[in-house]
Amino acid sequence: MTSLFKNVARHFSSSGVVAGVVPSATAGAGQEVAIFANGCFWGTEQLFKKHFAGKGLLSAEVGYIGGKTDNPSYRQVCGGDTDHAESLKVVFDPSQVSYERLTKFHYAMHDPTTLNQQGNDRGTQYRSAIFYLSDEQKEVAERVTKEVQDKHFKGQSITTQIADGRQFKWFTAEGYHQQYLDNNPSGYHCPAHYVRFDYKQ
Repeated sequence: MTSLFKNVARHFSSSGVVAGVVPSATAGAGQEVAIFANGCFWGTEQLFKKHFAGKGLLSAEVGYIGGKTDNPSYRQVCGGDTDHAESLKVVFDPSQVSYERLTKFHYAMHDPTTLNQQGNDRGTQYRSAIFYLSDEQKEVAERVTKEVQDKHFKGQSITTQIADGRQFKWFTAEGYHQQYLDNNPSGYHCPAHYVRFDYKQ
């Protein structure tokens, strides 16, 4: 278990959501944090773990960020009125995998040109977003977005929100959402979640 999870007191609300904390770019010595949103968070978590487990990814958890409602339940977020996005927070070792590569993978694994939609999932909770946690992450996110736009989505416009995650609270989702597709292999897989281009270049 990383120091992030050892040191943060995890208080649960009646909804089963962990009480919100303002996210930080670091999670202990040699550990950094990144937050991405790109549709149903079940598939986001599964693909990040598939491609980066044992390759710099130290931990991953799904949750909600970017909205105005405190301690939102999954039902509330799905209603579309909280402004939260279904998101993935990863802790990673930057000596093994860079924030830039993770950001490229974020773009490779979903369609960033469909506003508030991935596959059949529609609503602001399914929006494409990068919640940067430092000025350095902001610079990388903006640069990678331009590169991906020019190289992979010519004639289309990337709609990804690039927002300061430090201006929001992170709410870890209910326990049954964590590792959902690992625990439920036949569960819903968003058809928009697949790798479209080589994110390692």
